[in-house]
Amino acid sequence: MKVFRIIYSVYAILVFFILMLGFGLFILVPSFFPPKGIKLSYRVIRLWARMWSMLVGIKFRCHGLEHVSLEQPYIYIFNHRSFLDAPAIPMSIPQEIKALGKKEIRNIPLFGWVISQYAVWVDRKNIRSREASLGRLVQFLQAGYSIVVAPEGTRNDTKEALLPFYNGAFRLAIETQTPVMCMAIINAAQIMPKKKLSLWPGTVDIYFSAPILPPANMGEEAVLNFKERCFNRLEAMILTHE
Repeated sequence: MKVFRIIYSVYAILVFFILMLGFGLFILVPSFFPPKGIKLSYRVIRLWARMWSMLVGIKFRCHGLEHVSLEQPYIYIFNHRSFLDAPAIPMSIPQEIKALGKKEIRNIPLFGWVISQYAVWVDRKNIRSREASLGRLVQFLQAGYSIVVAPEGTRNDTKEALLPFYNGAFRLAIETQTPVMCMAIINAAQIMPKKKLSLWPGTVDIYFSAPILPPANMGEEAVLNFKERCFNRLEAMILTHE
């Protein structure tokens, strides 16, 4: 079984990068011609993710999309346990999005280069980098894009449902009065564990719940209380569906 898993993993990773190589220019070039070019790029990204899913036998099932209004920008927050979150996001979110990502991801060959057009890179250890990234996210929300953030800041390999959240996404939600949409990604870590390039066919389930409206007042206590509400909602979704 171990040999078959190695063979399958090599195959799945090769297919991922071959498809990314084939679709890369069709994703990147149109993005320089907004707004229609951006829409085309997102369609190509979703096509890439669907083709990879089909060819390697990893399915992505969405639940609760009736909670998503296509006319409303959201700040999506999700539990981050696996690299499979990368295809799960475009496969499940039916909107044009920008993602907040760690600066190390842009160093991934080819993938980082292509995704850079759709990500805001941040060095969480650098306060100036955090402030600059939040400023860019405000601009994207004002332009009508939804934002995707992993509020844990890193992939979670503990037995806990979630790691403690950073404040940034929730301060941003209150500042811009943007609803938070919780997004629970289930079973991704079983198919592709953290720190391993090992995969196996299976099904990833993505659950959405009703959006959480931010409070009107801005203050440290308001941010912490809102963060706790969102943490509790996402944690409950994970524990319910795991």
